[in-house]
Amino acid sequence: MSIKENLALVQSTIPSTIKLIAVSKMKPTTLIQEAYDAGHRAFGENKVQELREKTPILPEDIEWHMIGHLQSNKVKYIAPYVYMIHAVESFKLLKEINKRAKNNDRVIKVLLQIHIAKEESKFGFNADEVKTLLASPEFKELENIEVSGLMGMATNTSDKDVIRREFKELKNLFDELQNEFFDSKTFTELSMGMSSDYQIAIEEGSTMLRIGTAIFGLRACAL
Repeated sequence: MSIKENLALVQSTIPSTIKLIAVSKMKPTTLIQEAYDAGHRAFGENKVQELREKTPILPEDIEWHMIGHLQSNKVKYIAPYVYMIHAVESFKLLKEINKRAKNNDRVIKVLLQIHIAKEESKFGFNADEVKTLLASPEFKELENIEVSGLMGMATNTSDKDVIRREFKELKNLFDELQNEFFDSKTFTELSMGMSSDYQIAIEEGSTMLRIGTAIFGLRACAL
């Protein structure tokens, strides 16, 4: 099937209210252009260098989402144009994003990453850490970021009950933080669900899906 057909198939399985991020990491710009030509605009990358190489080649109106682990010293390279940074898992990173956004006269949307999986290799705040952060005076001083919601990755397992439980946990935390710390008009995004588990994520309240394989397949990168 073509990229256009894959996109149409995925879109037919998700509600129109849910935002689809086409995960284009390690995919050639030719495939991204195919998805763009099919009408898609939101793409997710997980490496700064790869994003920097692709950006000048592709249309300027693409909405780029940084979805991978981001080192503080690399924020400056994407701050001028990135639409949203998903995997923010430390106050240090938040401060750097705020600094670079201010330097570029921007407000950058971010998602706080919550550690919900059993794997220690995954990053993120736990519930107590994120509440402490949001209640701190230092957080309130960050004026060039907009915390738009939460992001999480479920355990890599075939056990759907485990995945559902982790997504439900994240949704409960999202609701709690929205009620306690945020304006419900701006804190709106719950980024959870990928190619293997997005249907469960939808059922548990996801507003944003990160889907790559179901759209682009498994072909290797070649810019």
